[in-house]
Amino acid sequence: MQTTLFIDGEAGTTGLQIRSRLEGRDDIRLIGLEEAERKDVERRRARLNEADIVVLCLPDDAAREAVAMIENEAVRVIDASSAHRTADGWTFGFPEYEDAQRDLIAASKRVTNPGCYAITSIAMLHPLAASGILPADWPVTLNAVSGYSGGGKALIRAFEDETADGYTREPFRLYGLGLAHKHVPEIQHWAGLARPPLFVPSVARYRQGMLVSLPLQLGALPGAPKPADIHAVLADHYAGEPYVTVPTLRETASIATLDPEGLNGTNELRLHVFANEATGQALVVGLIDNLGKGASGQALQNLNLMLGAPEGCGLDRPLLL
Repeated sequence: MQTTLFIDGEAGTTGLQIRSRLEGRDDIRLIGLEEAERKDVERRRARLNEADIVVLCLPDDAAREAVAMIENEAVRVIDASSAHRTADGWTFGFPEYEDAQRDLIAASKRVTNPGCYAITSIAMLHPLAASGILPADWPVTLNAVSGYSGGGKALIRAFEDETADGYTREPFRLYGLGLAHKHVPEIQHWAGLARPPLFVPSVARYRQGMLVSLPLQLGALPGAPKPADIHAVLADHYAGEPYVTVPTLRETASIATLDPEGLNGTNELRLHVFANEATGQALVVGLIDNLGKGASGQALQNLNLMLGAPEGCGLDRPLLL
């Protein structure tokens, strides 16, 4: 029996990738809106209520509006916006978060897809905080750089279209300098932190790919843990996971530079632990494709769990925009 799926916002970057990844699936029947129907509220309402599963690839306010329009209690939702990331009644769509998370996602009617910065940050912080090696009230700092595709169509045009308003030749820029980035509440909540992390995002002149860095002064942490202790917590938490991997300390030590585009086209999130034993310092770095495991790939992984389909269905073929 086919599952009817409606992608609300399928013309956006994430929606296009999800649709492309679903090509050839005989267990899913996609329904949509014609170009002329996209601003027809009643036609959109009908699609939202006739689908078995709805995937929202919309700005936050539009996502909240879409959820409010769903009156059919049988409709299940995956929201790729940040509108419901810490909301009651929504399941956090990070299957590798805890042992029970896959079962929670599979049974849920409302799944919130993590943000790209957030899933990478939480993947590092949650195991460390849950183990006690990183106190919940520790003053966490996160530094991140993303390709410009993470900013959606407007930012893509600003970097690629010389005729666009806001066109820029900047090689790199910091932003979120008010220190209140929208992913901070999500990171704090799901990482289990008692205070907001200091999060410093940036964007560079390349299309996709992301690095998030967590610097740690090990001698200042309770018990002065060693780099091997940090690594062991992460490696144990993600042991056997196909999409979250932790290279050995030896493998990471052999790396002189780290390319933010290194996992583009995949659904992998890779966590490195760089270390300097002499100075008692470590740097945990998450590498991810912000459009893959950070967006469309993660949404498809959640969809597969909700359908009872093989978790990797549609995820293991390269897909670049």
